[in-house]
Amino acid sequence: MKKDNLSGQYQVNDQIRAREVRIVGEGFEPKVVSLREALRIADDMELDLVMISPNAVPPVCRIVDYSKFLYQLKKKQKEAKAKQVKIDVKEIRFGPQTDDHDYNFKLKHAKGFLQDGDKVKAYVFFRGRSILFKDQGEKILARFVKDLEDYGKQEQAPVLEGKRMTIFISPKKGVQKKAEAPKQENSNSEEK
Repeated sequence: MKKDNLSGQYQVNDQIRAREVRIVGEGFEPKVVSLREALRIADDMELDLVMISPNAVPPVCRIVDYSKFLYQLKKKQKEAKAKQVKIDVKEIRFGPQTDDHDYNFKLKHAKGFLQDGDKVKAYVFFRGRSILFKDQGEKILARFVKDLEDYGKQEQAPVLEGKRMTIFISPKKGVQKKAEAPKQENSNSEEK
C-alpha cells in the first residue's frame, strides 16, 4: 500500500489537545466551544473533528468526514501538479574561435529549443591560454543573442565563471512545449 503523507499531518478527534477550539463546517456558524463540546457535535453528526489550523488562537477545527477530506486534498495537489509547467534548460557550447558553419548549426538548434518552450544556456568555454580572448567570447554571445531576439530574450549579461562565459535565454511569451500543444488530426490522410 502506498504511504500517505497527508494522514499524519492533521490531528483528528482524540488526538486534539486544546481546551477550546473554533469549529467550522457546513450547516452551522463558526463558534468557539470547549473540546468536549466540539467532539460531541462531531459525533452527533457522525463526522470527524479535524484540526486544520493549530497555530490560531483558539485552534480552528473542521467538522468533516476525514477520509473525504484527505481525498479532496490529494485531488487538489494532483491538479496543482498537473498545471505546473516544467522548463528544461538546454546547453549550447561555443569555443572562442567557433567557425560560422558551427555557429549556424548551433543557432538552428537553439531556435528549435526556444520554439519548444525550453530555456537555452549558451556558454563559451575557454581552454588554456584562450582565456585571453574574452572579448571574442563576448562577441559570439552578443551575436547569438541578437540572432535569437525573435525567439527569446536574454535574462542577464554574460557572466564569466572560471573558464566559462555564460548567458541564459528564455523563450518569448506565448510559446508552449510541443508535448502540451493541442493535437491536430490530419483528415487528408484518412481520405486517401
